[in-house]
Amino acid sequence: MPPQTYFAGSAVFHYLGPSFAVLLFARVDVLGVAWLRIAAAALVFAAWRRPWHKFRTLDHTGQALIVALGVVFAVMNACFYISIDRLPLATVAAIEFIGPIVLAVIGARVGRNFAAVLAAAAGVYLLTHVRFIGEPVGVGFAFANAALFTAYIILAHRVSRRSTMGGVDGLAAAMLCAFVFVLPIGLLDAVPAFSDPIALAAGLGVGISSSVIPYVFDQLAMARLPRATYALFVALLPATATVIGVIVLRQVPSLLEVAGIALVMTGVVLHQPDRLKPRACDRRQRQGERP
Repeated sequence: MPPQTYFAGSAVFHYLGPSFAVLLFARVDVLGVAWLRIAAAALVFAAWRRPWHKFRTLDHTGQALIVALGVVFAVMNACFYISIDRLPLATVAAIEFIGPIVLAVIGARVGRNFAAVLAAAAGVYLLTHVRFIGEPVGVGFAFANAALFTAYIILAHRVSRRSTMGGVDGLAAAMLCAFVFVLPIGLLDAVPAFSDPIALAAGLGVGISSSVIPYVFDQLAMARLPRATYALFVALLPATATVIGVIVLRQVPSLLEVAGIALVMTGVVLHQPDRLKPRACDRRQRQGERP
């Protein structure tokens, strides 16, 4: 399938899972849900890929990359859940885009791409400005999540392009590391769910839909797309979050928010990928390297 298909699947589940998590907040504390999400994902990846054998064979640089991605997973998910507990999902998604758009600016090489970035930035501004006056804690954690989401894109791209323990295997090892780092953050808040079968099952569903399906799709897309192209595609996420927020959480956007989404979509339409990338990848493949 084309890499855009994988990204579309990632975009949907990237916010469908968190919308289910918002509903779960009524039964489990916020950090407890974050712990359940990572624990469920780590359990699935451990049973599916069993990454610890390959992890031990990596050099120190490779192991440090995997561990760093695991730390980002743990802290990013905690910040994200704290923010969506206090702010609308679409607002958090828009703030989350601020970091990745910087990557798109760095990677832009033609005038059309600069125009696309400007349109997307204007849309993100409208989406964030509409509800910027809110709970300061939520806004602060939303910006922290944006910085960590940018770090996730950078580190996950490096993992996706590794010839040794890259792609899904690297993701699986990073998720197990994330489970270790999230233990002191959310374990105590997750304990009440252990005696609530419904909450436990819901936490498993949140983990699979939030941290397994979208992250696997991310790896498949990142391995096939230049980083700047992927970062600009992230402009779709505020629109996706808004639609899911309306359907699942009944968070209806205002007219200004709709205008912001339209500008973001315009930026995606204007975006022109770098035509030289596929040929460079083909050369590396012919030489026996991983693209």
